[in-house]
Amino acid sequence: MAGSGGKGVGQIVTGLGESGLGKALAAIAAAFLFRMFSGPGPALLPENCADDDDIDDQSDFDGGHTGKVVPVTIRWRSITCSLSDKSSKSVRFLLKNVEGEAKPGRLLAIMGPSGSGKTTLLNILAGQLTASPRLHLSGLLEVNGNPSMKKTYKFAFVRQEDLFFSQLTVRETLSLAAELQLPEITTVEARDEYVNNLLFKIGLVSCADSIVGDAKIRGISGGEKKRLSLACELIASPSVIFADEPTTGLDAFQAEKVVENLRQLAEDGHTVICSIHQPRSSVYSKFDDIVLLTEGALVYAGPARDAPLEYFSKLGYSCPDHVNPAEFLADLISIDYSSSASVDSSQKRIDGLVESFSQQSSTILYATPIAIRDVSKDSVKFERRRIVRKKGSWWRQFSLLLKRAWMQASRDGPTNKVRARMSIASAIIFGSVFWRMGRSQTSIQDRMGLLQVAAINTAMAALTKTVGVFPKERAIVDRERAKGCYALGPYLVSKLLAEIPVGAAFPLMFGAVLYPMARLHPTFSRFGKFCGIVTVESFAASAMGLTVGAMVPTTEAAMAVGPSLMTVFIVFGGYYVNAENTPIIFRWIPRISLIRWAFEGFCINEFRGLEFDHQHSYDIQTGEQALDRLSFAQSHIRDTVVAQSRILLFLYCITYRLMEKNKPKYQQIELPPSDKIQPEQQLEPFNTDQVEQYQPKESPPPDQIESNQQLESPEIDQIRPFILEGAKTSSLRVSPGMILIVIDLVNTLSQLEACNG
Repeated sequence: MAGSGGKGVGQIVTGLGESGLGKALAAIAAAFLFRMFSGPGPALLPENCADDDDIDDQSDFDGGHTGKVVPVTIRWRSITCSLSDKSSKSVRFLLKNVEGEAKPGRLLAIMGPSGSGKTTLLNILAGQLTASPRLHLSGLLEVNGNPSMKKTYKFAFVRQEDLFFSQLTVRETLSLAAELQLPEITTVEARDEYVNNLLFKIGLVSCADSIVGDAKIRGISGGEKKRLSLACELIASPSVIFADEPTTGLDAFQAEKVVENLRQLAEDGHTVICSIHQPRSSVYSKFDDIVLLTEGALVYAGPARDAPLEYFSKLGYSCPDHVNPAEFLADLISIDYSSSASVDSSQKRIDGLVESFSQQSSTILYATPIAIRDVSKDSVKFERRRIVRKKGSWWRQFSLLLKRAWMQASRDGPTNKVRARMSIASAIIFGSVFWRMGRSQTSIQDRMGLLQVAAINTAMAALTKTVGVFPKERAIVDRERAKGCYALGPYLVSKLLAEIPVGAAFPLMFGAVLYPMARLHPTFSRFGKFCGIVTVESFAASAMGLTVGAMVPTTEAAMAVGPSLMTVFIVFGGYYVNAENTPIIFRWIPRISLIRWAFEGFCINEFRGLEFDHQHSYDIQTGEQALDRLSFAQSHIRDTVVAQSRILLFLYCITYRLMEKNKPKYQQIELPPSDKIQPEQQLEPFNTDQVEQYQPKESPPPDQIESNQQLESPEIDQIRPFILEGAKTSSLRVSPGMILIVIDLVNTLSQLEACNG
């Protein structure tokens, strides 16, 4: 006999009868719920952080909503990324010893042919390179002159694909993003003013009240979606903006508008880095600096516009008149695969360009020394304050996410219309096939078949809808959680509650049409119980869709895995295989089968108290006899509903754990071998103007020099020794004293040159 639905979550899932194990698993599920409802605490302080007085000092903190941008200069050296292939035991280099610098107020473009490593370099700089055991990443990253392995500044990352909640308007999308990311804005007026300013800044005023849209319903254009992605990332006033192929899929006009927005952001003080394939000439003219890559190697890094053309003309490659410089550069560093001879000649040309730049990078690279004094105390406090700030309260996050989930679910007209039509159409078809069943012996089989297909149809409809939507929504949630907008618990609870009214409507439509057409047990109470069972089954199947969507990476994989699992549940659903005849090793499957519990509830509701026409003693005379043949005689409707509710709760807990475990992980950069680290003087030569700012007008006595250096030394909480975490055997330390020694040496050399002169 099948076990009762009230034996505990553990028995439902595992099929084991021990009450201790069931209680233990039920306690685990309760612990998951407690964690989902518990509010997020403050983030941990980083090591060597300033004291509490500095952190809590509100006078030095300027919130993100004020628009203040902390200037950040990013410098990278010896960046090498390789991908190993276990089958062929070969190694492919994605990047080879790449160097460069991005500075505030300048728009940097990473250019190159397809497969040159543009996106890889951008992801490395943004810390967004997906982790893989086959990848090996090494190099040096410096932020404002300090070696840094972790993001200690605000940054925005605009990806190629634009993912939004399609039923929200542009204004609603930005307003909710502002509420989630800037809880310090407490008044509606201040938030509306902030959003309006952002709409004007990005150029989205004309479409502010238009829905975003998707493939099913038309919304804003591709260029407007790209600008909306940029606006969502600018909510918290990031210091650095990374944009991966921001012009992909746009026409020339829209592409220029997007790049113009990036240019304006750079002029406002942001550090803007973008990857771009082959821009038009008007777009190319907006870049301040460019990095040219080919096959992972660096061909040029420096000022844009005419500077690269002058550099390559000295090497014998002149750009013809009236030719787009970007097209000329792309042709110059691309391999021609039209013939073997062209491949060899173009490969030799590229190898020569790479070698030439590696020898002349010290005189071409646009990097300039960074004064230690540029890293102000206010900037350090601003960034640390950002790290330790708490998110909004659990209930505030829940209310905002519930509002968004309800708008998304209730406004999705095309999907809701299709689901309603399919529910009514399925009910009409099944009702026509099983039209007004009587009380004969053959009607017993008809009733069982109808109840089985009703359970299958309800579960499959809810499952396919969820697995087709949730993987894309999960990508949005992962991005927002990576920014610290909200916790996972409020999101899942709000999603469940927001979908109850809309999700319950479709199974109720199905039951309201099917029940009278098939003339099932004709009492109002039985009809109400039938609708209740089909509704709970629909929500349990949706929860299963969430679990599958959290388990697999793509929508296609979810569409393959979900129905396959449901097919197994159908086989063990109680109609094809009797629970008593199920092999021992498979007896746990009926206890977690949504189809089985729904079918059992339908049968109990339909057959109990029903009498059939009979002519022989061996005929089934009552509905209880039919339930006994299905091994459902000892069960009750309440047990089946409780069992489905527990399965729903358990699946939500599994979804929570899977989303926590499968959140994106990014590759950590390691320290390169010491023999491959180029000296910093080769990367950033001092010119005479820069030396003069450190050089005293007169030669003071040594004791006076020492006192002056002590007065100008940066404070310890501004720049402190940094231990590079990637080193395994030794640690690389950069202290203020070492930097001052280098400055001292430069001053001495300058004085000697003046004496010789």
